Amino acid sequence: MTTIEGSTGIRPATAADVPAVRAVTDAAYHRYIERIGRVPSPMEADHAADVAAGFVYVTGDPVVGLLVLVPRPYEGRLLLESIAVHPDAAGQGVGRRLLSFADDHARELGLPEIRLYTNALMWENQKIYPRYGYEVVERRVDGPYDRIHYRKRLQER
Repeated sequence: MTTIEGSTGIRPATAADVPAVRAVTDAAYHRYIERIGRVPSPMEADHAADVAAGFVYVTGDPVVGLLVLVPRPYEGRLLLESIAVHPDAAGQGVGRRLLSFADDHARELGLPEIRLYTNALMWENQKIYPRYGYEVVERRVDGPYDRIHYRKRLQER
């Protein structure tokens, strides 16, 4: 895997990136299958449709990280539906850069808030998101998933 220093920045994914989006997502979320007792929802996403809709942003060459960002202007927010960093790129600042990109993207769209959720059994995430300004909104069961929902209110720059 390429390190983040060798990446080309963060860019919209293209159809050619779909296999890499799937591979990075699977590599990032696979370790949670046994813990939560099912495949995490990002692994079951329609990656081709998300890319075609313009929701997916990738970083690295080859791809080592990605975001799925779904604008919801009618709700006044950006949904950070998924963030994935390949385990080989862990600890290189990829996740931090992706989260910063999400902030900038929301501001560019004029959306004052970002929402995201994580499975309640992915406790590592519960330590990460508050460090980046996210606060817990609620915990609820969505279908078969027990999720903690977060929000981040953005300040104007």
